[in-house]
Amino acid sequence: MKKILIQLDTDPLASVFDSIVAYDAGVDHILAYGGVTTENVQDLIYGAMFTRGGEKLKNTAIFIGGSQVSPAQEVMDVALNTFFGPVRVSVLLDANGCNTTAGAAVIKMNEAHPVAGKEVMVLAGTGPVGMRAAALLALEGATVTLSSRSMKKAQTVCNVLKEQYKVEISALALNPADQEAMAEALAGKVAVLTTGAPGALLLEEQTWLALPDLKVLADLNAVPPGGIGGLKPTDNAKERHGKICFGPLGIGGFKMGLHKAALSQLFVKNDQVLDAREVYSLGKNL
Repeated sequence: MKKILIQLDTDPLASVFDSIVAYDAGVDHILAYGGVTTENVQDLIYGAMFTRGGEKLKNTAIFIGGSQVSPAQEVMDVALNTFFGPVRVSVLLDANGCNTTAGAAVIKMNEAHPVAGKEVMVLAGTGPVGMRAAALLALEGATVTLSSRSMKKAQTVCNVLKEQYKVEISALALNPADQEAMAEALAGKVAVLTTGAPGALLLEEQTWLALPDLKVLADLNAVPPGGIGGLKPTDNAKERHGKICFGPLGIGGFKMGLHKAALSQLFVKNDQVLDAREVYSLGKNL
């Protein structure tokens, strides 16, 4: 029986990128829909639920994407509430690559230097990827600090993560223009991940060079000048001045593999929900 992926995208046009990755992951057919909302998604879910039955249900799956994570999460909530009993199909949420990117980054960092019992920092971590990465680092046993220019915004995110993931994460107001304060905030940290806006330099090279405890640096900003000075986008466990460095393309290669693995996993059985924790667990076993 053919593997059919129903691609639900909250943007007006469904992502070509996500469709190509799905085909490369072994999906036979993709039914791609753009402009999906909480108001119109239910009938699409019914179509997935009622056309195949029993063991055949595992051959249909749903991918929820889009450039904005919040509306995609709302669509996923409606989808999950539409299922009943065994009449359901597996679902993957990865809007804007939020789960696969965060999972790939944390796996790379933890392999380079185990974070359990250590202090780590997620700079500019209030976006979807930063939030998920901070939660995953905390679930690995790290003591995590999440920064933003706004203390209110950082604290709000930490409160959300405590509710969703049952983890304690410290909020910190930090302006990247003040590199002296940046150095003070990173003192004693063994790892730092930057998840800021495209083209925003958060951590200058001269700052991290003077931090002897810092062992791992990872940056997810692929737009020059990058989030961490002195790193290259292609860095993949590259040693620089005694520290292990990861650039966005170095992490991105593993992210693509994780994305494909998650899509393949959807068709193993029909009752899976792949969100941040599930995608991360899958990545650790790759």
